[in-house]
Order: sequence, then structure tokens, then C-alpha cells
Amino acid sequence: MAGSNLYAQSSFEAGTLPSVNLNTRISGPWRFNFKWESRQVLYRGIFGENKQWDAFYERSDFSGVFSRKVGLNNSIAAGYLIRFVEDRIVHRTIQQFTLVQYFTGFRLAHRFSTDQTFIPDIPTISRYRYRISVENPLNGQEVDPKEFYLKVNNEYLFIHSKRNNGLEIRIVPVLGYNFSDRNKLEAGIDYRLAGLINSEIRTHDYWLTIGWYVKL
Repeated sequence: MAGSNLYAQSSFEAGTLPSVNLNTRISGPWRFNFKWESRQVLYRGIFGENKQWDAFYERSDFSGVFSRKVGLNNSIAAGYLIRFVEDRIVHRTIQQFTLVQYFTGFRLAHRFSTDQTFIPDIPTISRYRYRISVENPLNGQEVDPKEFYLKVNNEYLFIHSKRNNGLEIRIVPVLGYNFSDRNKLEAGIDYRLAGLINSEIRTHDYWLTIGWYVKL
């Protein structure tokens, strides 16, 4: 009975997740990234039960991250995010370490990160994250201007707070187009599975993600 009840209570949301990333070199090994991301819910419900079109704007995020190159293909970073959701303002601090490996015909990137989320009247939420990304050009051995490429992100998030712990898995396949060395566009599906531990409800999120990346 417990197992069937768990699956009966699996919920889902679907919508859009557009974003804009602006990157600039500050000085020497230092860079700065500004990101805007917005989320709009279009469809949601519970598997096996009610489903409905329910279009509404959910939130907008604005973040700034400073990074410094350390070694040939490594970087460390720290930043801050502010989120506007309903009638609340959420604050988040971010720390990251990224390792990039280049192979014949594809690029592999590992990102280890932590962040701390601060919401009024709610205990601090800490997340510990690992993401692996594979990028593969569709023509030749590397992504050149005016060429398409495929990229897949797979991320695991352990979420901790005084109230409970949680685990989330994300898989994001995208098709990208490199307009130039300073301008590219990516579009795909951002799938998120949450509630894997300490939860009676599993949530499945499906977001149409469209990201624009610009180097200034």
C-alpha cells in the first residue's frame, strides 16, 4: 500500500525556463558572469489524477558570480543570487569549483558547488551539488562559429535543512548553435526529479529551456 500511494502522489509541472548569460573578463584570470533566469508554469497536476493548464509566472532570478582561473582548465567561483517569487525575496550565496577536460571530438566538464538559501521565517537551506557536462560538436572535432553542437548536463543535488533532507536529479539535453566566439544559443528540455528521499511525494519537472550566452 505504501508503494502504490507513493506513485499515486507523484506530481509534475511543465513550463518554460528562459535565461540570459553575460560573461566578461575583468582583469587577468578574473571573470564575471551575470545571469537572468525566469520560470513560467504552463501545465501541472498529479500523475493518474487531475491535470490542468494553469499558466502563471512563477519567479525571476538575478545572479552575479566572480570566477578565477586556477591551473590550465580549472576555476573557482563565488557569487550571489536574488530571487523574486510571489511576495517573497529569496537570497542565495554560491561557491563553485569547475574542472574542464578536452578530448578528441568532445569536451567534459565537472562542476562541484555548494549554495546556501535564505528565506524569511524558514531555516537556511544548504545544497551540495555535482554536475557533469558533455559537449559534442556536430561537425568536426570542435565547435566553430556557425555550427551546431549537442550538450548534456547531469546534476545531483543533496539538500539539507533543519526540517529535512532531500535529493534531486537533473538531466538537461540541449541543442546549441554557435553564432560566433562571443554569441551562442541553446535550447532543450530541463528534467528534474525531486523528493527521492524523506518525502511521500515525488515531483517531476519538465522545462523548455532557452539560454542565450554572450561574451562582452
